[in-house]
Amino acid sequence: MKTFLKYEKPLLTCMVQAKTPERIKQLIDLGDKEGAETYGMQFCQMKPEYRKREVYLELFRYTDKPTYVTNYRLFENQGKSDEQLAAEILELADCGATLCDVMGDIYCRTEGELTMDEVAIEKQIKLIDELHARGAEVLMSSHVLKYTPAERVLEIALEHQRRGADICKIVTSADTMEQQIENLRIVNMLKEKLDIPFLFLAGGESRILRRLGSSLGCCMSLCVYEHDELSTPLQPLICDMKKIRDLI
Repeated sequence: MKTFLKYEKPLLTCMVQAKTPERIKQLIDLGDKEGAETYGMQFCQMKPEYRKREVYLELFRYTDKPTYVTNYRLFENQGKSDEQLAAEILELADCGATLCDVMGDIYCRTEGELTMDEVAIEKQIKLIDELHARGAEVLMSSHVLKYTPAERVLEIALEHQRRGADICKIVTSADTMEQQIENLRIVNMLKEKLDIPFLFLAGGESRILRRLGSSLGCCMSLCVYEHDELSTPLQPLICDMKKIRDLI
């Protein structure tokens, strides 16, 4: 059974951002050679003409490894309503996605990506229930994108857990070495306080967290095979992360 919830070591997730399904397949083939254990497909990057059921089915069948999918408001998705994005996530689950990313502010866009609007929260809980009914696991994400104190990070994480997410994902930032070190402490705090797996990341000066977070408690590392024009520059190469994780 494909899952992100059972693992011996934190998972090496190779992110495959591409405009076409052919490029996604190519990156999967390359990731396999470097030891990728799961794959992350960011469908907001894919050209509209490929956003259809038969393409999704083909991609999820192409690899025997678990797949994590996102459908953010970025890139090709700009201008779509949150209802459209939610419907597309449900379709990805129907087609075989293992882990579906639900934004913490879907149905009520909010700075920091965690709405506290009660109507929106109820709709989120319903969406998560519908994804679970389709056999998918659910990750809730909040891209805060600024340095965030530990107490606030914990509040966000507990909200993700309360709304029914299987995995919590929070992305903050770090601008100094002191903030990088504090972020490492936050990883340990989440490990102690949360009942669900989590992924805690940061932008800015985040090299330490990106490389050591999984060794301290994060459930996975988001990596790339190579840094091309669509990949996230802060995500480390999978060949490097495999060495770091296995040696530690």
